[in-house]
Amino acid sequence: MKLYTRSGDDGSTGLFGGGRVSKDHPRVTAYGTVDETNAIVGLAMSAIPSDDDGFLGRMHSILHLCQSRLFDIGADLATPEGTAHEEKTVRLPDAAVAEMEQFIDEVESGNAPMTTFVLPGGSELAARLHMARTVARRAERKVVELAHTETVSANVVAWINRLSDLLFAMARRANRELQIEDIPWLPKKD
Repeated sequence: MKLYTRSGDDGSTGLFGGGRVSKDHPRVTAYGTVDETNAIVGLAMSAIPSDDDGFLGRMHSILHLCQSRLFDIGADLATPEGTAHEEKTVRLPDAAVAEMEQFIDEVESGNAPMTTFVLPGGSELAARLHMARTVARRAERKVVELAHTETVSANVVAWINRLSDLLFAMARRANRELQIEDIPWLPKKD
C-alpha cells in the first residue's frame, strides 16, 4: 500500500466511519491540532535522558501515556457519533480525567510554591514542555470551537484542559530536577 492516495488532492479528507469533509473543517482542525500536540509532546520527551531513573524518567512515562491518550482523542474527534466505525473508537472515560489530576498533583508536589508568574524557559526540557503547553491550549481552543457546532465528549475537553496544566507543572518540575531556577516575570515598572 502506498503512503499517498491522491484522494485528498481536491482539498478533502475522509473521516473514520465514512464521509468526506474539507481539510479546513473544524473537526479536521481539531484533531489535526491534537496530533500536533502529540508531536510536540514527543519532542519534549526527547529531551529527557533515556536512562533517567529519577523523577524525569517518571515524567517521561507519564508523557508516553499522554501521547497514547492524545491518539485516542484524535481518533474520537475523527469519528462522528453514529458513524459506521464508532464502536471501534475509544471514547475517554471519566477515569482518564481523574488520572490526569493525579499526575498533576504528583508532579506539582515537588515544585516550590509559585510567588510570581513564570516565563517559559530555564532548561531546554522546560522550554519544550512550555511549548507543548501552548500547543495543547490551542488544541483545547479548537476542540471547544468544534463543540459549538458538533457533539464532542466533555471528557475530551476536560482532559486536554488538564494536559496543559500538567505540562506547566512538568516544566517547572523539570527546572527543579535539573537545578535551574524558573524565570520570573518582571513586570514593567513606571
